[in-house]
Amino acid sequence: MTQGLTARIRENIVLYGALAANLGIGVAKFVAAGITGSSSMLTEGVHSCVDSGNQILLLYGQHRAKRQPDAIHPFGYGRELYFWAFVVAILIFAVGAGVSVYEGYLHILEPEPLRDPLVNYIVLAIAFAMEGASWFIAMREFAKAKGDSGWWRAIRQSKDPAGFIVLFEDSAALAGLVIAGIGVWASHAFADPRIDGVASILIGLILGLVAILLAREAKGLLIGERANPHVVETVRSIVAAHPAVSAVNHVRTIHTAPDAIFVAVSADFVDTVTMGDGETIIEEMEDQLREAVPTLSSIYIRPEKSENAATLTRMQTEAAHDAT
Repeated sequence: MTQGLTARIRENIVLYGALAANLGIGVAKFVAAGITGSSSMLTEGVHSCVDSGNQILLLYGQHRAKRQPDAIHPFGYGRELYFWAFVVAILIFAVGAGVSVYEGYLHILEPEPLRDPLVNYIVLAIAFAMEGASWFIAMREFAKAKGDSGWWRAIRQSKDPAGFIVLFEDSAALAGLVIAGIGVWASHAFADPRIDGVASILIGLILGLVAILLAREAKGLLIGERANPHVVETVRSIVAAHPAVSAVNHVRTIHTAPDAIFVAVSADFVDTVTMGDGETIIEEMEDQLREAVPTLSSIYIRPEKSENAATLTRMQTEAAHDAT
């Protein structure tokens, strides 16, 4: 049982690392906000609590996504993780950004008297170190996963939201800590506590931007995104290479989980292939495809004349055009 727990922690090291950092930091920020009356520190405390809740939701989503297929969900529950990723984006926007902007607005209207900022600086320094460690873990793990792709392209093509959500959250957290530190310093340097409220609003705006970006990525995954073009081309080349196939009409894929792909192939078989031979050939191609791309969880190969497939594709294109 201990080995199983260790394996789960190692598998989700990014989420567990971020959760541990945010829980500890959140408590320290609230204590500092209570002692000093800093609006930006209170905002940062709320930010850490929201991030902690987000990591718990992503861990829960990963657990739920691993359930086996059943009669109601024959392709499994993998996309439930995408649902919880979308919920995380909404929470960041509604709670994190909303509370930050609102608290900053109230602090500008009714500023707190200035107090000794030493506690704030100590907490911010500790928080920056812990958030930096979490950010480094997330950056290292995402760098392994992205390979040679650029960072933004890798985020857009990633089918596992946990990694890039934590990376975005930690990046926003580090930026928020810098702004909070500047806000606390400027409030005392210029003897104007309203500056601290402005810093809180800026933190809220950063969180809002991050939430919009995450919601956009999570929405695409939730609706359904195709597999990597390399995977599509691999499937096409394997099917096309078989001597019994005269043409590959189309290859359509969709991710049913970060590590599970549904693929449907329309192929034109040579006319001399009988029904019995076709079944054997399709089974052989499916074995080749699974060996080449282990993440193919469901494979459907349909024998179809090229002219019929072209007609169907044209009709679908025309219907889509009429709908717009």
